[in-house]
Amino acid sequence: MKPQILIHPWKIIQDQWDPLQQRMAESLFAIGNGRMGQRANHEEDYSGETLQGSYIAGLYYPDKTKVGWWKNGYPDYFAKVLNSSNFIGIHVRIDGELLDLATAKVVSEFRRELDMQHGLLTRTFTATLSNGIQVEVIATRLLSIVSDDMAAVAYQLRTDQDAQVEIEPYVDANVINEDANWESTFWEPLSQRTDKEHAVVQSKTKRLNFHLAVAMQCQLSCDAEGQSGDKAGCPSWTYTYQSTANKAVILHKYVAVLSSLNAPIDDLSQLASTQAIAAAKQGFDAIKKAHQAAWMGKWATADIVIEGDDSAQQAIRFNIFHLLQTFTGVDPRLNIGPKGFTGEKYGGSTYWDTEAYCLPFYLASSDISVAKNLLNYRFNHLPQAIANAEKLGFKKGAALYPMVTMNGEECHNEWEITFEEVHRNGAIAYAIYNYIRHSQDWHHLTEGGLDVLTGIARFWAQRVSWSKAKKSYVMLGVTGPNEYENNVNNNYYTNFMAQWSLNYAAECWSWVESHEPDAYDRLRKDLLCDGDELTIWKSVASKMYFPYDKTLGIYLQQDGFLDKVIEPASALDPKDRPINQNWSWDRILRSCYIKQADTLQGMFFFEDKTSLDSLKKHFDYYEPLTVHESSLSPCVHTVLACRLNYREQAMSLYEKTARLDLDDSNNEVHEGLHVTAMGGTWMSLVYGFGGMKILNDGLQFDPQLPEGWTRLTFPLNWRGALLTVSIDRDGVTIDNQKGNRVACHVHGRAFDLAAGQSIHQQHPAS
Repeated sequence: MKPQILIHPWKIIQDQWDPLQQRMAESLFAIGNGRMGQRANHEEDYSGETLQGSYIAGLYYPDKTKVGWWKNGYPDYFAKVLNSSNFIGIHVRIDGELLDLATAKVVSEFRRELDMQHGLLTRTFTATLSNGIQVEVIATRLLSIVSDDMAAVAYQLRTDQDAQVEIEPYVDANVINEDANWESTFWEPLSQRTDKEHAVVQSKTKRLNFHLAVAMQCQLSCDAEGQSGDKAGCPSWTYTYQSTANKAVILHKYVAVLSSLNAPIDDLSQLASTQAIAAAKQGFDAIKKAHQAAWMGKWATADIVIEGDDSAQQAIRFNIFHLLQTFTGVDPRLNIGPKGFTGEKYGGSTYWDTEAYCLPFYLASSDISVAKNLLNYRFNHLPQAIANAEKLGFKKGAALYPMVTMNGEECHNEWEITFEEVHRNGAIAYAIYNYIRHSQDWHHLTEGGLDVLTGIARFWAQRVSWSKAKKSYVMLGVTGPNEYENNVNNNYYTNFMAQWSLNYAAECWSWVESHEPDAYDRLRKDLLCDGDELTIWKSVASKMYFPYDKTLGIYLQQDGFLDKVIEPASALDPKDRPINQNWSWDRILRSCYIKQADTLQGMFFFEDKTSLDSLKKHFDYYEPLTVHESSLSPCVHTVLACRLNYREQAMSLYEKTARLDLDDSNNEVHEGLHVTAMGGTWMSLVYGFGGMKILNDGLQFDPQLPEGWTRLTFPLNWRGALLTVSIDRDGVTIDNQKGNRVACHVHGRAFDLAAGQSIHQQHPAS
């Protein structure tokens, strides 16, 4: 069943109540502010199918690994994203009957609306209870991006007849995780306090002892009797009043959420209380106004405008919205989880997705410090990456970054990913390269970048084996990005990224030697790196083996790929799709079907190293075998299809990536959204239809508008300048809004733009 979402350029709208859609809607309408986030659970009680989820960035639970414990190097734990205290909860009773949309006789006039432009979640409905009373509710919620420890709820209630009403706002630390073994709990409530219209509860996680304090301050717009509730772990305040028919009453609930990551444990409760009280004094309208203004500021440098297609417009803003609210870049300890703040699946906060798919978005749409914090995150974890490699037998500072991590330690629980999917090292090296070419911040090399590149190069140099038969270095027992192939030899993408990383690390050492000799001497001593080691790296790179078929004229995905029965994905029975939900893992591994871009991934990263003819051969061979059952797949293929001028296919693939969650294409939205893949959607537009390339150390644009679109406009931070690129049916216009002078090529013609200047270039005749 597809989500029932209306098309709107700035909003996600659900205009009818369907309990079968509830879990999907909780994901789609989730909100966050970089520090915390929350699924779109109801404020009032809901006894139907739901996934209650409030998540605090950086807090996790190390669930002990029980499978594979006997394999040396296997992770000690699998990190669980923590569902934390429920801070929006409000019990509502009308003449003693609990308001619950799952048990109401009739639910009508239901509307749920996510205003992406202003970061607001609103829900309205009318419910007829079994006692015959009609209740109308308008609930508005925000998680402030001005003060990222604060949330606020405005809950308006109206009954169609006089009735006794009890409204009980609460904060509940007695939460569970859906992703928990044996229904175990991860939190232990420690202390709580309730005063008039105020409550605070502090709890800690088991094992790691993260502490969290959640405080609320409430205000009701009418006179009411009040009573505290002291249920263990769940303090509350109950308002009781006699409602007047058709007269609205509003509860304002102000919440402060503070963790031990950002404040002393002994002060948490008091600080949270102080902040909640201060928020109440500020008032909901003032908080909302400041929050809306801040969101408008974010959109000023991040919005992509599509004219002529409201569905595509809604989709790209939905993707950008979740990227903006998931990671703000203010804390280098934080990163971007695959589900963001929308669900618990996958665990861990960081995958290679960040470097490969998300970093380009932040490079282009945010202050450069945001992207740099993503790189610093990896530099800060270099000791753990070295320790991780040591567990596997690597030496001399070789670094293997984890596939999944919270704190730099590997915390994934699948053997073939933990040990074999080593290509993640290549994406981290590529991120440094990508950051420098965007920013020209070469000093990053001496501020940690070269340390990371050296550790990665040492890993690759030791991970290869010399094959006497092939007279080349080979890479055995790996899994590439295509996880439908496990434990293969000579995965093309892995070998390619290893070769490039070795060469790039050597080049960066040469640059530092030439441009920053003092830093060069320091780094040589600190990292114990000399010319002999660089020679080894270059030698390994020059002799890397790549499986190749002369008849087809293509690189093979890995050794033995042509031993499989090769049939296009179009030959599959529709009842078998997606195959990961209908086939055994054994059958998938024996098939030719590709989960996501693999061989093509390297060609996507390095367009300058692949001719258009070669790209066409590889795309035409591999894309028909690709089932795109990874959220990371359609975006790469969209960009490549644009390069090849496969316009219809590019548009079809774009719709798949852009509306992946809005249309629930992979039947997974009830578990949360594919947040890291949303960076890929941005690339589909900017690198694909926008035709942006970075070639010969400069910007190039060769755009193409999809049929039906009349204009595509996007901002671009580039080397200290803020550009606006606008593409219509006539041509391309680029405005240098502010900052440095920019040289670029548009349809092959060279331009030079100073701040305040613009150029226009017509499209070539087709």
